[in-house]
Amino acid sequence: MGALVAVAVVSGLVWWLIRYQPSTEGDAAAAEDPLTSGEFAYTEVAGPEISANCAGNSYGDVVGWFQQHPCERVHRSLYETREGDARALVSVVVVTMPEQDGAKQLKVTTDTDGTGNVNDLVRDGTATLPGAPNVAQGEYASRVVGTRLTIVETAYFPDSAGAPDTLQRIAHDALRLSAAAR
Repeated sequence: MGALVAVAVVSGLVWWLIRYQPSTEGDAAAAEDPLTSGEFAYTEVAGPEISANCAGNSYGDVVGWFQQHPCERVHRSLYETREGDARALVSVVVVTMPEQDGAKQLKVTTDTDGTGNVNDLVRDGTATLPGAPNVAQGEYASRVVGTRLTIVETAYFPDSAGAPDTLQRIAHDALRLSAAAR
């Protein structure tokens, strides 16, 4: 009788092992680090700074836009990345709007030259980084996902030089850093 029970337990265990396939999809997503999971690796150098005052953290026409369309929050951070000897400063701003239409309208406004934008942490004096470049004069990328608009501005530090197309690739790659702004 004990032998039959042992065979039944072992058979059940073998059957369970054959049928059970752990989910690695969710585990892989949870383990993926937005700072290192793309073409470039990033190091956070300032922030995050989080506020519900989007107008107070903006400049140009964007201030008035936010006064008419209040945001839920703005999340601002600065990162550094390297490509060979070239070193770039990367500003990532994530604005959460109450509705997706607001995020899309804000994207149109910030994507238009001369309208202003949300301040990066160096521009408004929140972060003091010696020799920091003016990222607003570098490359730009933006993307709306749901109610969140991600704005990336990046420029090379004055003491390093890199290819303009690399800086453009950094700007688009850094859009994924919005995942760090949750």
